[in-house]
This record gives sequence, structure tokens and C-alpha cells, in this order.
Amino acid sequence: MYYCQLHSNLFMNYSNQKKGMILAFTGIAFITPDSLLIRLANLESWNLIFYRGFIPFLVVFIGLLIIYKTKLIKEIVNNGWHGLAYACVFTITNIMFVISIENTNVANTLVMIALAPMLSAIISFVFLKENPDQKTWVAIVITTLAVIYIFYDALDAGDFLGNFLGLICATGLAVGAVIIRSVKKISLVPSAMLGKLMVALIALLFVDQLKLEGYDLTIIPLMCIMCVAIPFVLVTLAPRYITAAEVNLFFLLETILGPVWVWFVIHEQPSIETIMGGTVIVFTIAIHSILALKKI
Repeated sequence: MYYCQLHSNLFMNYSNQKKGMILAFTGIAFITPDSLLIRLANLESWNLIFYRGFIPFLVVFIGLLIIYKTKLIKEIVNNGWHGLAYACVFTITNIMFVISIENTNVANTLVMIALAPMLSAIISFVFLKENPDQKTWVAIVITTLAVIYIFYDALDAGDFLGNFLGLICATGLAVGAVIIRSVKKISLVPSAMLGKLMVALIALLFVDQLKLEGYDLTIIPLMCIMCVAIPFVLVTLAPRYITAAEVNLFFLLETILGPVWVWFVIHEQPSIETIMGGTVIVFTIAIHSILALKKI
């Protein structure tokens, strides 16, 4: 939790590009088992969402309190309307992710999330005037067609809702990264912390019981700290150094490894349409990323 204060000192000799890439890569690496742990948890959706909001909020709150002490409230206020907007988007994205995972195949949700880099490029173009080049627009067209293909399969499989919520989640990630990018001199980690509190408070309206039993006593804290609290701090810091689209490109790591974890442990296999469409999306964005990084 000390990344909020110490990351500049740790990486002072690195370029902004390297700082951002290290933060994003590390954050997403921690996230990759998240989908598996959601599947293994024996909690109802809103009960799980409550813990995924409250425990990370508590962990990050303690960390920020140690760092900022009595100035924490001031830091939250200084985030301004950008911080409020980020907290709201962050809240929606967190809730939609869990509900999507529980309403469709894990691979489908993660393939939808893989669209975040392209969505970031479009939103950055509109609001930040960061104009995507020709190869980015080509990638946008290809990935959009692949998503339409996956959605067509989802209609027959009866899991359209899960896919749609996954798309909302990808949009939320893109919007959130663009908000951070727009005020890159300010750390929005305090606002992300408030977003987690909002997640817990909303979930509290729908929970039936909060008792943890059996394996959940281990799975839930592990998930909430390792796969939620640590990553959201790192991913919130990363767009201060690299573009929103570049940060979200690292979610490809989750798109690839997330379903592998799930298949290896609980043998949940994606449909052939998801494999084909997902392969097109992953390779398209990966090639785009490599071509973009060669210019640095």
C-alpha cells in the first residue's frame, strides 16, 4: 500500500513509459486468478460484492491513513469532480464484473474486457484529443466485428446478459483510465478507495447474510487483498505515466491467463465461438501494442 507514496522513489531512474508499464503489468498479474476465486467462492453475488468492496476499502484506507495521516480528507477533497467521477465509474465497473462472471463463461467476460484498450483509444480521442493512428482504427474495426460474433453466439447460449455486463465493465475500465489520464498529476487512489466503500454500501442493501464459512474464510480475504486491493492501487497509478489505452492493453494478460486458471482447476471450457473471437481480439490488440511500443 505504500506505492502511493514510494513509487516515484523506487522508479526514479526509469522513464515514465517504463514506470507505467511496470505498474500496469504488476497490477494485472495479481488480477489473473480473480475469476477463478470468484467461481470457487460459495457466496451469493451481492454477498461477494460486499466483501470485494469492504475488505479492499479497509486495507487501502489503513495504508493511506499511514501515508497521509490527518491530510487524508484533504487529499480526497483535492481529487475534485474528477475523483467523484472516477469513484462512480469504479463502483459500477466492480459490481458489473462480478455479476458478469456469474452470468456467463469466464472467458466471455474476459474477452469483453479485452476491448478496453480500443475503447480507451476512442474515448481519449473524443475527450483528450489523443488522436489514434490508422492502425488503431483498423484494430478497432476488427475487434468490434469479433465481439459481434461472440455476442451472436451468446444469444443462442442464453448468456447475453453476462456478455453485455462484461462489455459495460470494459467501458468502465476505459472511462476510468481516461479520467486518470486527464488529471495525471493527481493521484486518484483516494477516490478509488471511496469507490470500494460505495461498492460495499450498495451491496449491503441486497445481502442476505455475511457469515463466512469453510473455504470462504480463506478464499474471500485472499481474493480481496491479492486480486482486488493491490491491483486497483497499481492500475490507478499507471495511467499517470502511460496512455489509458496502453494501461488497458495489459488486461490482455488476464484475458489469456484468467480462463486458463479456471479451466485448469474447475474445467470450465469456453465455446468455440468465444475461442475464435477471443483469439482474433487478443492477437489484434497484441500486434497493435507491439507496433505502438516500437515507436517509443
